[in-house]
Amino acid sequence: MKKVTTIVSIFLIALLCLHELVHVSSSPFLYASQLCFQCRKLKQDQEQGHEHAQELHCSRERSRAARKVIEEYLIPFMERENYQLSTKCRLHPENDIFSDQEEHKIFIDRHEWRCGYCKKSFREEKFLDHHFDNRHYNLLNLTHGKCLADLCGAMHCDAVMNFRSSRSKCNMAAASRNRHLCESLADNCFPISEGPSAGRLHELFLHQFCDAHTCSGKLKPFSRGGKDQSSFFRLAAGALILVLLPVFYLFLYLIQSDVNGRTQELRRISKAGWKTKPS
Repeated sequence: MKKVTTIVSIFLIALLCLHELVHVSSSPFLYASQLCFQCRKLKQDQEQGHEHAQELHCSRERSRAARKVIEEYLIPFMERENYQLSTKCRLHPENDIFSDQEEHKIFIDRHEWRCGYCKKSFREEKFLDHHFDNRHYNLLNLTHGKCLADLCGAMHCDAVMNFRSSRSKCNMAAASRNRHLCESLADNCFPISEGPSAGRLHELFLHQFCDAHTCSGKLKPFSRGGKDQSSFFRLAAGALILVLLPVFYLFLYLIQSDVNGRTQELRRISKAGWKTKPS
């Protein structure tokens, strides 16, 4: 009986040793396989982010130009009329794919831009744009957003991008197509049926943007102008006056002091000449 018990004990100990040996020998392979899996996942995430950036066929640069046109040549007139765009209008900020990312751009100085999401710094804005494409693609407004660059034809983006094509002839078909798009924006964003303010803005939009879509060359975009710069010039003129006014009074004081000094000197000379000469 003792021999059987001893044999069984030895057999169990052998099994336990074999199990531990198998576990120890396989653990490096398990660790390596887990590490490889994580590497593959990271690589897939990076490739997926790059594919997302490639799949999004919307120019950030031209979208930015369209946004600049809206902010400078349309919003000031809307503010005067106290008019709010409907979210159905394609010019509404919520319908811009890049609206949230553009709001999270932090401009420090000429050579430093900062990401508002992760606070990482970049030397140029274009590098920050690449960072948004690769790291923050999930924050794009893809649910309801649309590509604002698609409206560049109607909004004259080339004019604010300093794009010149003087040698190319005017394309009648393109001008007609852009005018049609421009007029549809005017109808959708400023329906005349909404009241006097919408009617005035509708008419302004046609003159400001749509009328210039012609090959005659006589009409230019932004005929009504943009942001009012008079306040800036008034402020600059006021500051200049405040600086020059003390200088002017100092100049007058010096002239007056010089005149008074010469007058006293002449009086002394005159009194000396009036003295009677001894006989």
